[in-house]
Amino acid sequence: MNLISKNRFIFLLLLLLLPFSFAFSGNQQFTPARVVSIADGDTIHVLFNGKNERVRMIGVNTPEIAHPELGIKEQPYGQAAQKYTTSALKGRKVFLEFDIEKRDKYGRLLAYVWLEKPASTREPEVRKKMFNAILLQNGYAQVMTVPPNVKYADLFVKLQREARNQNKGLWGITEKTGTSRVSSPTVSRKSYLGNSNSRKFHYPSCKWAQKISPSHRVWFNSREQAIKAGYDPCKVCRP
Repeated sequence: MNLISKNRFIFLLLLLLLPFSFAFSGNQQFTPARVVSIADGDTIHVLFNGKNERVRMIGVNTPEIAHPELGIKEQPYGQAAQKYTTSALKGRKVFLEFDIEKRDKYGRLLAYVWLEKPASTREPEVRKKMFNAILLQNGYAQVMTVPPNVKYADLFVKLQREARNQNKGLWGITEKTGTSRVSSPTVSRKSYLGNSNSRKFHYPSCKWAQKISPSHRVWFNSREQAIKAGYDPCKVCRP
């Protein structure tokens, strides 16, 4: 093989290997951290790079626990979600994956929390090893999509739909009694539907709510929760 042919062969080989070289580059880096405490179902405190950091899990929203100093009341399944996250994560080594925006306006880290470093970021690994996804699969959280952090948004919607169809977790209780539903769950009249694209929230019956694409839908259990998440009330239905 002459020099020109050899160089051509090496060039073609590099082209073939190039896609694989980016398999875990950029946003697909997994940084270890140690969970030291649990704030609620979707927010944890970790020891990260030698600092105590508050981490808000991307793409999911668990029911609120009571915060009297903030005027936030306990929501159905809030304590259950907090206990589940505590039992699964407290004291555990996890791996944080970041998306486009690394912090929110409150200074919290925004991350996907992996129980183990994944072999890939394909669906089977996400289902098995990412805690954000595990919360959705077991009905402890609802999807909350906030652009630009939307890497797994479509899959999260799919996981929520599966949990809801099976009446898992919060999808299998009623707000008034806390008992399991007999039939498929319906949206409570006290629920609000947000649009992660417009950052507006609506009554579910609002004509604009019904036009929101599934990947942009964010459910809130209260008006206060929607406003706290940075959403503005619709000027048509005025929730």
